[in-house]
Amino acid sequence: MSEASSDAVIEERIYTIPFSKVVYGRRIPRPRRTPRAIRHLRAFVRRHLRCDAVIIDPEVNEFMWARGIQHPPRKIRIRAVKTEDDIVTVYLG
Repeated sequence: MSEASSDAVIEERIYTIPFSKVVYGRRIPRPRRTPRAIRHLRAFVRRHLRCDAVIIDPEVNEFMWARGIQHPPRKIRIRAVKTEDDIVTVYLG
């Protein structure tokens, strides 16, 4: 586990976030699908871990953008680590 900060870990959770209803279920234009999925990922983590800031690991970002802007993944499994500073870092789970 390579964390950028040396703060103590308060919580660590694993989630599976579905994007199917948010991105594919509505009439979302194709060129806006992956950015919308990333916004949904941030909102999901904020809502479930009650934090101020969310940092997305570059590996998660590359996974989201692997198939381009039009075809984000249907779901993603992540590991969210919350530190004392109320900052959550999202890794691939």
